[in-house]
This record gives sequence, structure tokens and C-alpha cells, in this order.
Amino acid sequence: MSLVEQALSCVRAISPYQPGKPITELAREMGIPVERIVKLASNENPLGMSPKARLAVATAIGGVERYPDQFELIAKVAARCAVASNQVVLGNGSNDVLDMIARVFLAAGRSAIFAQHAFAVYPLATQSTGAELICVPAKDFGHDLDAMLAAIRPDTRIVWIANPNNPTGNFLPYAEVRAFLQRVPTDVVVVLDEAYNEYIPPEARVDTAAWISEFPNLVVCRTLSKIYGLAGLRIGYALASPVVADLMNRVRQPFNVNNLALAGALAALDDDEFLQASYDLNRRGMAQLVAALEKLGLTYIPSYGNFVTFKAGDGAAVNQKLLQQGVIVRPIGGYGMPEWLRVTIGTEAENARFIEALEKAL
Repeated sequence: MSLVEQALSCVRAISPYQPGKPITELAREMGIPVERIVKLASNENPLGMSPKARLAVATAIGGVERYPDQFELIAKVAARCAVASNQVVLGNGSNDVLDMIARVFLAAGRSAIFAQHAFAVYPLATQSTGAELICVPAKDFGHDLDAMLAAIRPDTRIVWIANPNNPTGNFLPYAEVRAFLQRVPTDVVVVLDEAYNEYIPPEARVDTAAWISEFPNLVVCRTLSKIYGLAGLRIGYALASPVVADLMNRVRQPFNVNNLALAGALAALDDDEFLQASYDLNRRGMAQLVAALEKLGLTYIPSYGNFVTFKAGDGAAVNQKLLQQGVIVRPIGGYGMPEWLRVTIGTEAENARFIEALEKAL
């Protein structure tokens, strides 16, 4: 028997996650100078990171010989979210906390539910444990909560929900999410992934962390990779009941968040001015891209994130033509949407460059 055959069958069955193409990779492939390439593929903040966070990270370099201490950031997150410190679990990006949840509650003989066209990490985290993945057909490219409720079986331990959803941008009104929680069996964990929470219009937001005391089976996950611009530092967190948080910490790798990420996050969470500027830029950019898509007669999915998913026809072919012009977007054929592309909202100039390239590609 080969070495590969000795690996767990559930691991061998996994299709690896495909990240957005790096700028340097496209430069090598096409011979395009790096400075001529626009990357709008990975939902990164076009403003970069908060100036306060940048200074904090530079200062923290002097202490990288020491193991990190998460206490201060946990306390800050707890205070901001009005939960106890023992309800906060930090992760090396929010993907890390998603994986912890799967490791705690899933195994062979158990199942987890997610929606068609939802974030690719949910099936990855589920399959890695040997659990069965139940994919519920999408409703208008988003979560069909009634169908997901009906799909719950006695062996179901997790329901994954992204709100807003990636890669489609759909948003579930929080009244619907709360009604769903009221009907879910109390021994089924509902993971509410709010990676794009800060891009939701303020009037539509709800303090979901406050629900945890009523629904101890709720886990809320957030990240500092998106609007906070710390994608490269890899930091996110989960909010959960003390019992669930304790279980997650039992499988959490020691020192899973590094000193630079901790310092950057502490400063970023205090930079409300940068947060507002990022939100405002995103709303203007959204309007810019939507107007262009409508002018081109292209169908798009109304988005509550920092990206827009649009129908391009032959998605792979259009994507290749964009790459040849030095513009990177995200093909989403792997999400069962081969005719669609997802474009991150950039600066006004980056958006204009994309629009010009898209017109030529079409």
C-alpha cells in the first residue's frame, strides 16, 4: 500500500482551497510589471492597514523573540462585544476558528450543513474531520434557512451560515436568522460567520453577540482581514458561550496568534476613523462598479460585502482576458458558478481600470 493510501480517506477526498492569484504570480506568467497589475480578487482593503496598526506592528517587532500573550486583545474584544473574556477565542485568521469548531464537534458518523455557493472553508473544515457534508440548494444564490432547517438530521452537529455570504454577497435579515435559531435543536451548533459584518449598512446591523446568552449553541465568527486590512497578519476571533469557547481552546494551537498580529489588531480596533474611511470608500466603489455593470447590461448579485459577483458568460475566458490586461478578479467555478466572476471593490482608480479591462474582455 502506498504512503498516500495510508492517509485518511476523508483527507484524500478534499479539493484544496484555491486562493486568489497573487500579483507576483501573474507578473511571472504574463511578463507584466508588478506596478501595472491590479488585484481585485481576495476582498482585501484597498486602503491597506490602519496607520495606527502599522505603527503598532513596527513597534512590536522589537519583542518577537518572546512568545505572545493574548490577554490584552481578548479583553479588548470582549469589552467591544459586551461579552466575558472567557467567551472569546482568537484565531490565526477566522478560518482557524472555523477549523477549531469543526474539530470540536465533527467526526465520522456526524454531519454538518452548509448552503450551496457558501464559503469554501465550510466543506473543507467538515471533510477534514471525516464528517458528512450536507449541501442545501441555494435560494437566489443565498441561504435557504427553511431548507437548511429541514435538512438537520439526528447526527447533525453544525450548521454553517455566512452573513453576508461569500462569494455571492447575499445578506440575510437578522430577524430571519434569529427565527432560525429559535427553531434549531439546542444540541446543534450554529456558526454565524460575519467576516463582512462591518460592510453592512449600520441600519441593518444587529448585535448578534448579545444573542449568545439566549442561544448557547450560537458561535459568531469575525475577522480583521477585511475592513481592518490585516489579511497578511492572519487574525480573527470567535464569540461563544463559555462552555463552547472552553472546548475550542482545548484544540487551539498554543500561541496561534503571533505578536505582530496581536499588536496590529489592538491598534486597528481603536482606529474608528480608518474604519469609517474604509466603509465610505467601499460604498462609493460599490456604486461605481454597479453603475458600470448595469451600463454593460450584465447581471449582478446585490452585495453587502466589499465585492460584487456578476455574470460574465464564459467566466474562465473573460477571466483570462482580464489577466492578460493585468487585472486579477476571482473566478468562482469552484463554487458551482462557472459563468460568474467576483470582483473586489478597490480604489476609484482601480475600479476604473477593471471597468476598462472588462469592456475589452467582453
